[in-house]
Amino acid sequence: MAATLPSRAKHGLALLAATVMLLVAAPAAHAAPSDPEGGSKTLRAQLESAAKGHVEAKQKLAASKKRQGQLKVTLKQAQDRAAALDGRVQEIASRSYRQGRFTTMTMLLNSSSPDGFLDRMLRLDQMAQVDGHALTEYRNAVTTAEKATKAIDLEVKEQQNQVKVLARKKQQAESALAAAGGGAVAGGFVNANSPLAKAAPRNSDGSWPKESCTVNDPTTSGCITPRLLNAYQQAKAAGFKRYTSCFSQRSSGEHPKGRACDFSAAPGGFENVNASGGDRTYGNNLAAYFVKNAERLGVMYVIWYRQIWHPSNGWSSYSGSGGPNATHTNHVHLSML
Repeated sequence: MAATLPSRAKHGLALLAATVMLLVAAPAAHAAPSDPEGGSKTLRAQLESAAKGHVEAKQKLAASKKRQGQLKVTLKQAQDRAAALDGRVQEIASRSYRQGRFTTMTMLLNSSSPDGFLDRMLRLDQMAQVDGHALTEYRNAVTTAEKATKAIDLEVKEQQNQVKVLARKKQQAESALAAAGGGAVAGGFVNANSPLAKAAPRNSDGSWPKESCTVNDPTTSGCITPRLLNAYQQAKAAGFKRYTSCFSQRSSGEHPKGRACDFSAAPGGFENVNASGGDRTYGNNLAAYFVKNAERLGVMYVIWYRQIWHPSNGWSSYSGSGGPNATHTNHVHLSML
């Protein structure tokens, strides 16, 4: 027994070592991509700033145009009312000029009887009330029209400012991508048959509410934002049910904030190869789905197959050095506002 023990021990150690080597060598079918979303922390910060600034400016621009439309209706109504009263006002002005301010008393004194005096007084009082009402209504209509005109001018200036902001944010995104070796206009991924997603809740003014990592992530043991959960659920409802990983502990990026998901192109999980054939078509369609529903879901950007979609400038080339994880050729990355 004493002679065989070392031999058995050596044999056991050899088996253990072989097992460890196999475990290390075998790729995990569902291992999440190891890249920190690709690119640098600075690039991601610039893309986030540009995306949020673009979306906010676009929302303010739309709100301003809506207010301008309402003001134009108010202006038209006020102008129409003033025009309708213009004849009445001219009549009052002409009568006042012809009769003078003492004519009323003269008419009363010239009455032949007390009854005639009272009758004339009542009629003059009624006329004065009608005239006063007409003049007040006319003045209010003119004032409303003047205020509406000034407000419309302010909305035009607001829209001009927001257009400038949109241009700056577009330039910011382009410059950030160019500095990272990308940014060239790309064909992107479009599918006219992509279904519409259920829109995520917005604030009453149309802006996106601030959200944090408060709901359970159905893909991991972590947390995600309610808006990301809606996007994930809508994608599944649209038929995109392949393996997905959202929350993960990383040094930077959107995943640790619960605002990003990686959707594998292959059915079995993230494979260390560039997607091709049906897997690539799946990724193309998924990327197109998120872009088509970007405003409904609150998408910040989408990365797939060396391209990135950004709300300020659409699809652009996206530089990434390394394997399929870094170049996003084996998974679709989704970041949310």
